[in-house]
Amino acid sequence: MENFYLFVITCIFLIILPGPDTAVMTKNTLTVGKRGGFKTMIGICCALSIHTLTAIVGLSAIIAKSALLFSIFKYIGAVYLIYLGIKSLWTLRNQEKAETVVENKYKNRSSFKQGFLTNLLNPKIAVFFLTFLPQFVNPGGHTFMPFLILGITYIVLTVMWYLFYIYLLNQISAFMKKPKIQKVIEGITGTILIGFGIKLALEKAHT
Repeated sequence: MENFYLFVITCIFLIILPGPDTAVMTKNTLTVGKRGGFKTMIGICCALSIHTLTAIVGLSAIIAKSALLFSIFKYIGAVYLIYLGIKSLWTLRNQEKAETVVENKYKNRSSFKQGFLTNLLNPKIAVFFLTFLPQFVNPGGHTFMPFLILGITYIVLTVMWYLFYIYLLNQISAFMKKPKIQKVIEGITGTILIGFGIKLALEKAHT
């Protein structure tokens, strides 16, 4: 491996940069609680593990170079993000307490799935792992262990950031969980997720 410390610094900036994962994490932590945030984080990290393995075996390269496969993953991911956004906006119509309790129980169960699918179905993550990790691997050498170490490092840094992020959100959750604030959160995150979905759908394949 080359420039490992530079890799770590770069990863930190990339991880804290807001994206679909952060939007889902924010929504689930503020609307469900710490448990929802933790389950979302675990889902994201499981998806990152799959991206790491696919980069090692070369499947990411196939996705990156195949316009058809890239488009398939792109549109599936875009539809899922838009679905989550519309679902968040739809909850604004649920005003009765009983409906809210049922919805929160469902969200708690689906937080892992949302984090997992949001990250896994984003082809830009696969392309990112394919193009970013090789820059820190010695050319001409064995790539399995270096890719694995870099992937694990990225996942560990992701966990550290999201643990801090969940703790930060939990500190202000009392204010955020006021009914009016909850409506604003659902509206904003729903709109953001739909925006990310549209942006992903318009993303062009990298050749």
